Amino acid sequence: MKKTAQTATPKRADANVLLADFQFSQSHFQALVHDALQCAKGLGAADAVAEVSEAYGLSVSVRNRELENVERNRDKSLGVTLYLGHHRGHAATSDFSKAAIAQTVKAAYDIARFTAEDAMAGLPDVQDVVTEVRDLDLFHPWAIDAAGAADIAKQCEGAALKTSKLITNSEGASVSAQHSHFYAAHMRQGQMGGAGVFAGGYASTRHSIGTSVIAGKGDGMQRDAWFSSMRDHTELASPKTIGRYAAERTLSRLNARKIPTTQCPVLFEAPLASGLLGSFVHAISGGALYRNSSFLMDSLGKQVFAKHIDVFEDPFVLKGKGSSPFDDEGVSVQARDVVSAGVVQGYFLGSYSARKLGMRTTGHAGGSHNLFMRSRKTAPTDDLDAMLKKLGRGLFVTDLMGQGVNGVTGDYSRGASGFWVDKGEIQFPVEEITIAGNLRDMFMGIKAIGCDTYNHGAKTVGSVLIDRMKVAGA
Repeated sequence: MKKTAQTATPKRADANVLLADFQFSQSHFQALVHDALQCAKGLGAADAVAEVSEAYGLSVSVRNRELENVERNRDKSLGVTLYLGHHRGHAATSDFSKAAIAQTVKAAYDIARFTAEDAMAGLPDVQDVVTEVRDLDLFHPWAIDAAGAADIAKQCEGAALKTSKLITNSEGASVSAQHSHFYAAHMRQGQMGGAGVFAGGYASTRHSIGTSVIAGKGDGMQRDAWFSSMRDHTELASPKTIGRYAAERTLSRLNARKIPTTQCPVLFEAPLASGLLGSFVHAISGGALYRNSSFLMDSLGKQVFAKHIDVFEDPFVLKGKGSSPFDDEGVSVQARDVVSAGVVQGYFLGSYSARKLGMRTTGHAGGSHNLFMRSRKTAPTDDLDAMLKKLGRGLFVTDLMGQGVNGVTGDYSRGASGFWVDKGEIQFPVEEITIAGNLRDMFMGIKAIGCDTYNHGAKTVGSVLIDRMKVAGA
């Protein structure tokens, strides 16, 4: 399959640069981590991990054109994990003084002395530690103050309220600008630095704009929302566009009906389809596998999806929301096929879960990276209109409620709303229904994936058409 994600040229940021409005530089973080590891070594620990981080941000919300909330956050933390053989202890502090760091290391040491031995606990294997840290362009500070953020939020909400007189109320609009950076290092057999001993860190940002509005009155009221989230604020959708689209989605839900219980094809809107991919990722992740609590046990090398489905992962997408030059353990990450022609090519494992399974880490301590779910049948013309034509007669789902996904059995049952489609055309909105099936059947029953791709967090997928599900209605 085509691997389209853009990769970065490896390079290291200047560790002495004080980034944006952070209080601490990377060089200061390095010194704090070094002190913590030295304390651990002084207590007799041969292997240890220390990580220090800092974050700051601004969140502003408005409601009905009035400022509702202004919140500033600034957090910092230093965590230490040390190993006494296969006994593990962890402690953390927000106090960066030498005395507090020494106390935190001692607390982790004491915990390790009294915890049960776990033969799988320990640092990642030497051969898995990252050897170079790529700059993935993840840090884009947004120099915005509360007044500026409030103005953007008001523009967003105002555009929604002006869309139609049928928009009767607002649940508010919000703007968020978040910045963070960290540095972590390992001590292996009393040594810091050098081959196989991890040390590294980077800065990142995440910004967003969103709004939610209400249309109609009484029992006929409907709500919907829209938002935009990016690492670079200059790439966010315009506030007015977000507002208008949120309003249009809300208006489209007015005069919703109930439908009789039936079985029919179901088309998941692209923003919801990422949830199907998320259920798959959870099912083939280490924690679920080594606990024997997954409906996809022993699925490696087996067909799980329809033969035209591929899932590709790329941690190195520039500005990607799921991008990272290494995982949470300092292990190398790589672009790879997770699913090829419907067949599972690899799991999502950290060092601990890999050892429990008798396998090797895949660089997924902390979760998956940028995932792209695609169909080999998708044409450039398979937009939403084309996907509705493929659906023919059935349910187009635009909203899901509840957490009715059983990761052990694969049973899927969730409250839903959306639109009834006939002859490839939307007929009317529907509500108060439940869609049900089993994820095994749903994955195998994927008939098409649209080119109307949507990125939700670390997952990108178009609308997904499943051949048949149970729909419980009136």
